[in-house]
Amino acid sequence: MLSRNLLRYFLCAAALAISVATFARVKPGIEVLRERDFEGLKGKRVGLLTNPSGVDSQMRSTIDILRENVNLVALFAPEHGVRGDIWAGGKVESGKDDATGLPVHSLYGATRQATPEMMKGIDVLVYDIQDVGSRSYTFISCLGLAMRTCASLGITVMVLDRPNPLGGLKMEGNLVRKGFHSYVSQYRIPYIYGLTVGELAVMINEEGLNCGQKGDQLPLKCNLIVIPMEGWHRSMTYEQTGLPWVMPSPNIPYPRSAICYPCAGLVGEFNNYLNIGIGYTIPFDAFAAEWIDAEALKERLDSYRVPGVAWRAVHYTPFYGSSAKKLIHGVQYYFTDYEAAPLTLIQFYVMQAVYELYKKNPFELSEGRVGMFNKVCGTDFVSKEFSKRFKVDDILPYWNADIPAFRSLAQKYWIYN
Repeated sequence: MLSRNLLRYFLCAAALAISVATFARVKPGIEVLRERDFEGLKGKRVGLLTNPSGVDSQMRSTIDILRENVNLVALFAPEHGVRGDIWAGGKVESGKDDATGLPVHSLYGATRQATPEMMKGIDVLVYDIQDVGSRSYTFISCLGLAMRTCASLGITVMVLDRPNPLGGLKMEGNLVRKGFHSYVSQYRIPYIYGLTVGELAVMINEEGLNCGQKGDQLPLKCNLIVIPMEGWHRSMTYEQTGLPWVMPSPNIPYPRSAICYPCAGLVGEFNNYLNIGIGYTIPFDAFAAEWIDAEALKERLDSYRVPGVAWRAVHYTPFYGSSAKKLIHGVQYYFTDYEAAPLTLIQFYVMQAVYELYKKNPFELSEGRVGMFNKVCGTDFVSKEFSKRFKVDDILPYWNADIPAFRSLAQKYWIYN
């Protein structure tokens, strides 16, 4: 006879298993590949570009899954490393993976593009990283540069597709302008591009957008295979997929963090201005400083009637960063209508309100960071125009002008409805 406690344990475990099976409606590319018996990889020497977010719905690492079923010969490390143990911007070293003994080639250290030497002995390079849906996140740039190397060497690239956590309908921001391509703006796409990483890979491959870090190289087209998800559709945000969330980088701990990243990340490029929740429990989810009157800022932002967005006054003390151990005051934002909310403009409305209340000019306070702000924006038009009067209306037409044409182009490469 089972004891009551042991019986209760088994019942809870069974309920949890049923719950996972019930709500994990989306199958990521790694699971579809497994169901296809690793078609395209059998008999091949396989390299894998991944990080901790490369897992199946039962939290099994793609590294382990491939290692058990195909000839996995090397790992490739993006920003933060294969195991996610390197902080933002930290140099990733090449070496050996302690858990598997496989060689690790760094793509965020001495070079950000895989060299022919790194690719020796590889027939197929597999990519499996959870995307965040914003142009400035470096993983998609890492993929594009790897695709360029593989194209030049005749190596196949296989992308295991994953959900865009912002959904597949949001598109915001100008296309990157000539002279502003960089590792945070590699492709001529909007800041929010509304594609899965598999769809994006196909588009840049077919449209000649994969022009490299400086934007002046000839486009190269690789032999590309995308293993699609099952069960995902364009209106889904990540929380609707039923999949577990493994943070792709240290400051994206929750699915909401990925949505908040484009809402505040541009402001985060400025030093000595506003804390955006980094160093606290709400990264990219708030705007605060010691000198702000939280209620006054909330009232001013309420007066703008930003579609789909509500504000509340907050007070918190960051654990680390320039505001560490200081009580700061500001606002946190919420989505009352996610479809209507202009994600990327939220930070500009905050900058407008802060300027109206306090005449704080981030372009002057953080003069050395304006260049990085422009790189992330993919243009210097925004900084030049917005800094004249700090009015969102002055940049709004420019910010949205490229979206209709891009949406029409992107729809040609939709894998999912």
